[in-house]
Amino acid sequence: MTVTSPIRTLGIIGAGRLGRVLAALAADAGYRVLIARSGDPAPIARAMSAIGAEAASVSDVVAGADAVVLALPLGRYRTLPAESMRGMLVIDAMNYWWGADGDRPDLDDPRTSTSELVQKHLAGARVVKGLGHMGYQDVEDEARPAGASGRKAIAIAGESADDLEVVSRLVDDLGFDPVIAGGLASGIMLEPGADAFGADVDAGELREMLDGFATSRRGIVVARARGGVLPA
Repeated sequence: MTVTSPIRTLGIIGAGRLGRVLAALAADAGYRVLIARSGDPAPIARAMSAIGAEAASVSDVVAGADAVVLALPLGRYRTLPAESMRGMLVIDAMNYWWGADGDRPDLDDPRTSTSELVQKHLAGARVVKGLGHMGYQDVEDEARPAGASGRKAIAIAGESADDLEVVSRLVDDLGFDPVIAGGLASGIMLEPGADAFGADVDAGELREMLDGFATSRRGIVVARARGGVLPA
């Protein structure tokens, strides 16, 4: 389905540390939350119920959610049900970690962002990069109401202005100021190696990091790999 109104039911695929933190924050913010692990959801049902979320199968999460957050190891993105996710708003919070994903040069190629790989697999979905550049512990600890002093920021990247608006509302509801990095290719500025990755800063500082990407070490590597062209 196409979502241009605020998300009411948020799906999360991946019940690890980040997935559980996002589930708890979303439930606290008043969302209905469906969360899936690999395999039978029963082992996490009680723990998810304790934080206000509902454990479900991947197929039930996809069928029942207005938007889905991907919080599983990036190396498993091809296991996602592309056909049943056609038309969905998908928020990609995954990153490449060799320890979890193994040696995968295809996931560490500076010529493309990993969210573009996800979008290629989920050809009929609308992918937005977001919720994965801040450490899960900071996400858990730093959530603040809108307008609160010292509120931190989370950047997002995507192709559709409408989708970015919807995801910005979600980021705000979770307790962070949204910052738009650019199109989906700009998601590479939020990946490991970039200054913004791991950043626990406010919106002004995060925007400075994004604006300075071109002259950063990672930005230079990306520009060289892309023939001098940086993502926009």
